This record gives sequence, C-alpha cells and structure tokens, in this order.
Amino acid sequence: MLPSANPDMGGPLEGVRQRGIRLQQLGHTVEIVTLDDPNHGFVREFPLHVHALGPSPNGYSYNPKLVPWLRMHAGDFDAVIINGLWQYHSFGAWRALRKTAVPYFVFTHGMLDPWFKRTYPFKHFKKWLYWPWSDYRVLRDARAVLFTSEEERLAARRSFWLYRAAEHVIAYGTADPPNEAAELRERFLVAHPTLRGKRVLLFLSRIHVKKGCDLLIRAFAIVAATDPALHLVMAGPDQTGWLEELKRLAQQLGVAERVTWAGMLQGEMKWGAFHSAEAFILPSHQENFGIAVAEALGCGVPVLISDKVNIWREVQAHDAGIVAPDTEKGTEELLRKWLSLAPEQQRAMAARARDLFERRFTIDAMAEGLLEVVRAAAPGADRPGLDRRGVDYGKN
Repeated sequence: MLPSANPDMGGPLEGVRQRGIRLQQLGHTVEIVTLDDPNHGFVREFPLHVHALGPSPNGYSYNPKLVPWLRMHAGDFDAVIINGLWQYHSFGAWRALRKTAVPYFVFTHGMLDPWFKRTYPFKHFKKWLYWPWSDYRVLRDARAVLFTSEEERLAARRSFWLYRAAEHVIAYGTADPPNEAAELRERFLVAHPTLRGKRVLLFLSRIHVKKGCDLLIRAFAIVAATDPALHLVMAGPDQTGWLEELKRLAQQLGVAERVTWAGMLQGEMKWGAFHSAEAFILPSHQENFGIAVAEALGCGVPVLISDKVNIWREVQAHDAGIVAPDTEKGTEELLRKWLSLAPEQQRAMAARARDLFERRFTIDAMAEGLLEVVRAAAPGADRPGLDRRGVDYGKN
C-alpha cells in the first residue's frame, strides 16, 4: 500500500484496501501497520485492523517505535508486505526483519520509475546519497520485489546502477464496481446538475504535475469547439497547490465554464462520475498501474491514456481505449480519435473495456497473484485453520 491510511494517497492505498478485504473474505487475516497518528479519522475508519505507531512528524517519517514493534510482533505473521520506498517505513522494516525467518516482500508502486530521475534531478541526487545503505538493501534482501506490469519491472532497472532484486510481476486490480449504474449516475448528476445532458469526459486522479492535468486542459480547449456538449470533469485532491493555476489556465483558454472541478470523489459519487462519463482520460507522464484506469474499465468506460501508464499495452492490445504520447499533441490526439468514432464504435469499445477488466484486472486476480508469491516463500501460510497472519505495512 502507499504507506498511509490517508485516502489522499490514491491508487496504491486503494489497492491495499481492496486486496486486504478480499484476502479476509478468503479466510486470511490482514493487518495494517502505518506510522500515522492513531487519532486520525481515516485510521479509525479504515476497513482493516490498523496498528498506527505515529505520529511521525518529519518528511522522512522516522519513528523510533517501528523497529521494536516489528521485532516483537514479526513472529506472529507469515509474511510482511512493504508498500513503497524512500521513507523510514521501508528501511525500518529491513532493520527489523532481515535476520528473522519471516519473509518480507516489497511493492515499489512505480517509485523506481526513471521519470522521477529526469524530472527531479536534485531529489534523485539526494536519494543516491542514502540508496546504497538503505533502499538498495531493502530490495536486495526482500524475498521478492513485486511489480504490477512488465513495463514497471523494466523501468525500475534504469533508475540506479546499483540494483539487485528478486523480481516478480503479479496481477493487480480492484473490486468489481457496483452495478447500479443508472442510480449512481442519477445521484452524481443531482449533485452536479450542470452536467446533465452533457458529453462528460472524466479525469479522476490526483491533481499533480505528473498526471498531465495541464496537457489535458490545453488539449480540451483545442477540441471543445467541435461539440458544444463536451464537458470535462476534473476530479481528485489537490496535493501540491496547483489547482488555482489550472483554473486560471482554463479561464485564459476560454473553457472555464466547460470544466467542472469536482474535488476528491469517493463511494457513490466516484462510481456515479464513472457511469456519467462517456470516456475516462489520464494523460500521465508516469503511472505505475492506475487503479482509476482499472475502475473505469470495470464500469465499461473506455480509457484514453498516455503511453506512460504502464498498462497501456494491455489496453491497446484489447482495443479497450486509445493510447498516445504524454504530450499536448498526444493528449489532443486522444480526444480527437475518441470524438471521431461513430456511436456504435464507442459502444463496442465500452464492451471491450469491461471484458478486459474481467480478464486481467479483478480483485481476485490481484489477491491470488500475491498469495502465489507468498505461498512459495512461506508454504504454511495457506494451510486451512492455521492461526497466522499477513501484514500490509507502510508509513505515515
């Protein structure tokens, strides 16, 4: 998982939540360790049992409680899953577990993608200063390092020349969306009445530079004149304070009235947004998997994505969406190709979107993929009646 129970952490956290719920339904016990403050509402509301060891005040989230807690409790678990890198949760887990018999596994969640190296060279330099003695060792000594696509696995090798890992690509996905499409759509439209009767294009992700939000606003402004019914919904939390600048950009380009900023959507409002959209669009510069992409496919919504979303090959091969480069021109291409399709072609693509979800991106495939890896490392972990547990582990 992303190392916090805070829903603002996005897709990786949602993956941990969905996977944990499904594993419990299959008879396993899953517990979450974070370095969150236990008084946070999102900790108390999380649907799995959370051991919150925080607060952890600094950016690295160093917490002296972590290593002693793991050394005391590690023997209670069949496996430990470390989610994410670059903060104390991963290094602390390595310190606590490396000399024990309890196997640990690491999901990198795209954090070794060379996009970060190119885009934030100073941050990459700082990571190099502690890579050899911290996260390099975390990966080196893990029973397995888990990737959600072949694209992610290959990209991870290009960030640091000092790299060693037992690599495994496993299935990843999400729960089947609720099937009350008409009711959910209506509830969303009641909350956003200006969208009724519009052709909605949906962006649902964090408002962040790596998501290509500015590319989308510019490309939408170019194609908006082709159909006055077109409307763009930008849904997601503003984690970096970029929202006002993007709103000004939409104003300058003359499309402010045709862009709805919906904020973070959860539960019925999220599913209603998917079912209200004719297409989902995500022109990311870097996207490890994209839980929202899988959710859109599950709703039978075609996906318009950049070739930096690591499951683009699967989408393209199944003709479940449209793929283009992560540039303004490429984003415009996504929109123009979608708009050029006849209604029957769009409906056929929507059917293929749902079919791809069922074939590749279900929660059952994700749970089983993880279990296969854990079984190989800890064969007793899957015996019926064994009172042992698995822990999904993260920070802050």
